[in-house]
Amino acid sequence: MFVRLSIAVAALSLLGSAALAQNAKLTDPQIAHIAYTAGVIDINAAKQAETKASNKEVKAFAKDMVRDHEAVNEQALDLVKKLKVTPEDNDTSKALSKQASDKLAELAKLKGAAYDKAYIDNEVAYHKTVNTALETQLIPSASNPELKGLLQTGLKIFQGHQQHAEHVAASLK
Repeated sequence: MFVRLSIAVAALSLLGSAALAQNAKLTDPQIAHIAYTAGVIDINAAKQAETKASNKEVKAFAKDMVRDHEAVNEQALDLVKKLKVTPEDNDTSKALSKQASDKLAELAKLKGAAYDKAYIDNEVAYHKTVNTALETQLIPSASNPELKGLLQTGLKIFQGHQQHAEHVAASLK
């Protein structure tokens, strides 16, 4: 269990690595792509949980994640179209996608209560990491006020997700 959680935290720490750790200035198109990618990752994990989870609270949490992250990603797509900006793939978003794919494969091997606990523990770690990255790196680096505003709105929603995930995790112990 600790190993799985450590892997999740290590994988998500990629948000703080590469260009971000070297204080390289991210562009708004790169920031948009990182944020969108983070949403897609959680949507994919939640869709897996909707089918694999056995606990009704875990299933309900997963359903909420799909709904909320799809809504935020839709707003992000609308904004980049409005601004005529093309999100730019980058090392951070590529690394996040690769690590998420590996994590989904790992979770897919689990069943029942073991799956539920691993999924929810990963959600707690994932939201902590993404929220920290939004607060300390992505929001401060965003130049466009509308992008910054969308990221700030997303942060409030995702902080609620973290609290919800922590509540569900506590109920599984």
